Amino acid sequence: MNDYSGGIAEESTPWKERVDRLLPILIGVSLAMTIGALLYFAGTAAREQEQALIQQQRSYEIVSLAHQLDASVAKAESSLARYVISMDKDIGRQYQDEWDHAATELATLRRVTLNDRVEAALVDQLDVAFQERGAALSDIALRTTYDQKETSLGKFYLASKAQSLRRMNALLDQVIEEENTRLDERNVDVVRAGDSVQQVTTTYRLVGLVLMVALLLMLWVARATMKERRQEQRLIDEEYQRALALEAAVAARTEELRHAYAKLQRESEDRAKAEESLRQMQKMEAVGQLTGGIAHDFNNMLAVVVGGLELARRRVADEPEAVRHLDNALEGAERAAALTRRLLAFARAEPHMPEAQSPDGVVTGMVDLVDRAIGDQIKVELDLDCGDWPVFVDRHQLENALLNLAVNARDAMDGKGTLLFRTRQTRLRGNEIGECTPGEYICLSVIDTGCGMTDEVRARVFEPFFTTKAHGKGTGLGLSQVFGVVRQCGGEIEILSTPGEGTEVQLYLPRHIQAGKPEGAAPSPAATDSASPALSGSGQTPLRILVVEDDPRVLAQTRSAIVELGHMAICCDHPSRAVAMLDENPGIDIILSDVLMPDMTGPEMIAALPPHYRSIPVMFVTGYAGDVQDSRMFEGHFLLRKPYTLAALEKTIAQAAVSRLPGLQSDVAPAG
Repeated sequence: MNDYSGGIAEESTPWKERVDRLLPILIGVSLAMTIGALLYFAGTAAREQEQALIQQQRSYEIVSLAHQLDASVAKAESSLARYVISMDKDIGRQYQDEWDHAATELATLRRVTLNDRVEAALVDQLDVAFQERGAALSDIALRTTYDQKETSLGKFYLASKAQSLRRMNALLDQVIEEENTRLDERNVDVVRAGDSVQQVTTTYRLVGLVLMVALLLMLWVARATMKERRQEQRLIDEEYQRALALEAAVAARTEELRHAYAKLQRESEDRAKAEESLRQMQKMEAVGQLTGGIAHDFNNMLAVVVGGLELARRRVADEPEAVRHLDNALEGAERAAALTRRLLAFARAEPHMPEAQSPDGVVTGMVDLVDRAIGDQIKVELDLDCGDWPVFVDRHQLENALLNLAVNARDAMDGKGTLLFRTRQTRLRGNEIGECTPGEYICLSVIDTGCGMTDEVRARVFEPFFTTKAHGKGTGLGLSQVFGVVRQCGGEIEILSTPGEGTEVQLYLPRHIQAGKPEGAAPSPAATDSASPALSGSGQTPLRILVVEDDPRVLAQTRSAIVELGHMAICCDHPSRAVAMLDENPGIDIILSDVLMPDMTGPEMIAALPPHYRSIPVMFVTGYAGDVQDSRMFEGHFLLRKPYTLAALEKTIAQAAVSRLPGLQSDVAPAG
């Protein structure tokens, strides 16, 4: 008994589920079909009602137009009668306007009845009668205009009895009667259509009631079904929630561990990068200090060598073979001096001493140095066209920047290719290149035929220590130094590069307008390249020059060079004795001082002089200025870099002497 009942229950459950699923579908389909039919009938009834209303409105419009035309014709004839009697031309014009208005109304009536054959025929006949009537009335108006009043009155009397008037009135009556007949029929159609719409509305209400009943039935079925399944779903949900909670706990813990590991990994990488950067900076600082110290001693030795060679060359000027050997030695010493300048620039141990420079002259003067730096298999070409536009820049820093670009180009071309230096004049708008201010610029370009750069590399080339070279082959400081030099002189830099097609580095340096000179004027030769004849050259009035130098060999060499130029040298081997030497030797014309000396630097010594010695021109001689903390201490004084030639020494002495003469100070350009 129990087994049989259980089997029946098991068999009835799927049947019930099928009924539960099919019942909403059957009800929905039935309702959809019913609603569709109702919508169709409702649309049909609405269209019929709309059409009936349109036809009804048309009938009203035709009747109204016919009455308006009749009234307009009567009004026009009345105006004509008054015109004939009064012969007032204003009334005549009024008649004409009213008759034209009647013609317009007749045209409107024709347009409205165009699609109705019967009414269109009546309107055609009405138009013929209207034209005949119009011709008769126009003749009366014309006669009145020409003062034929009696004739006009007779014509008007006959016109009032004319056949055309009766025909017009009869035709208008026929149109109105025809349209009134149709209006009655259309009123019946409107009522019938309204009844149809009312029936559809009633049906809608019945269907709505049926829908409410069906909805209640569906709600009852749904409630019964949901009640049976709610218990099962609750058990399933509880089990599912427990699984989700466990999974969420595992995921949260896993995420915490992943974040902790990622954070630890980032900290480790950042620490490694920071340590590597610190080691690199310490290494570069140590290299820079070592380089600066070596260059300082080397420049002192070169000063002795160059000075001795020049003095010796003057003594043996009549022996060509000796002169040739001495010239070769001088050339080697000058190359060594150029090497020390590059070392000092690398160590950033040179003070920033900007001067008005010709970019074409700077490039031309370092072609040999570039040739030696990049090798024989790279062809160096020049395209220089900056004219007489100077730039205000430290020549040695600019040369070092160009040399860095040349070495980078050599590596990009793998030692073979063409390197082009190009200069040109240009004018830039504000922020056209980087953050540049508007004005005139010199564009100095270094163009290679190398491998080029990707956008990612180009975006990072100015970062310190960033390099694409193999480990140990590049410091990553070259382009950052170039960037610093360009920005220091108020310029901008732009890199144009395509992978596989080469790179062009454009340095935009602002044009320098020298004070007191018109634009485009070159520096005065009298102010820069030579001095007053009375103050330079052998046989002229000698100058008393105090030489402060701690290195005895350099001091002796400097004294010999000054004596060779025809001046008097008073030697001081320590900066602390300078004031005493000035007191013992009144009438000192120039102070020539080394920069780095024991106990105090040259600028510190000059700053400590008593006020009555401050007017004496000062010439600083430096082979390494890295220990001078503030380069502004050089401002207002003259600067001569070791090793220097006799010509450079003579020129600087002449400029310093000229600076003391009244009226000539403005033509001299001291350092800074």
